[in-house]
Amino acid sequence: MITGPQNDTHPNFEARIVAGYRAMSPAQKLGIVCALTRAVQELALTDIRRRHPGASERELALRLASRSTDPGLLKRAFGWDVRIEGY
Repeated sequence: MITGPQNDTHPNFEARIVAGYRAMSPAQKLGIVCALTRAVQELALTDIRRRHPGASERELALRLASRSTDPGLLKRAFGWDVRIEGY
């Protein structure tokens, strides 16, 4: 029976990864986080485009924002009601 997350990274390699992150400057770490964030947003936009092929750029942006922004704020700021329009 599997009781927790499985780690398929060899301990020696994992130690090298951690050491590499520790050696990075804050700016380098921030660059990685920004790049990963952009990658996640691109994947989300790909999904949104697949689900809503005729969506305008504004609609795409609002649907993307709706995945990480408070619904009440979206409605007040942009008139986008996720209960009606969806994500």
